[in-house]
Amino acid sequence: MKEIVGSLVAGEGDKYAIVAGRFNSLIVDALIEGANECLIRHGVDDDDITLIKVPGAFEIPIVAQRLAATGDYRAVLALGAVIRGATPHFDFVAGECASGIMKASLDTGCPIIFGVLTTETIEQALERAGTKAGNKGADAAMAALETVSALEQIR
Repeated sequence: MKEIVGSLVAGEGDKYAIVAGRFNSLIVDALIEGANECLIRHGVDDDDITLIKVPGAFEIPIVAQRLAATGDYRAVLALGAVIRGATPHFDFVAGECASGIMKASLDTGCPIIFGVLTTETIEQALERAGTKAGNKGADAAMAALETVSALEQIR
């Protein structure tokens, strides 16, 4: 059996984009920092990372799709934080964000990595933005690198 496993080393000149929601910026800024540091640590030049900020998680899919469709980026990282409140707003935003990102990725053929936190509390979000549960922005960057590498091997 042949097994394909992606590596965590970026190709020279590979470009990556990050689309991040500004809502819950305390958390999202930590995710961005984690993703950026991880990409650089694994061989992506800082000048080859583009960051676009949008109002919130609901706006991420359309911008991610546009970036992916350019063909300029090996992958797009979608970063945000949706925290459950007292209304059903969470369910609509989180679900539509996830669906939109998946659709955009499949439609463009470019990996768009879902790094949008969907948590019950702000404490859970903070834990996933660099404290107890690691940094999910960095995890998204690792997923992007590995997915790009795996896709490259199946061409």
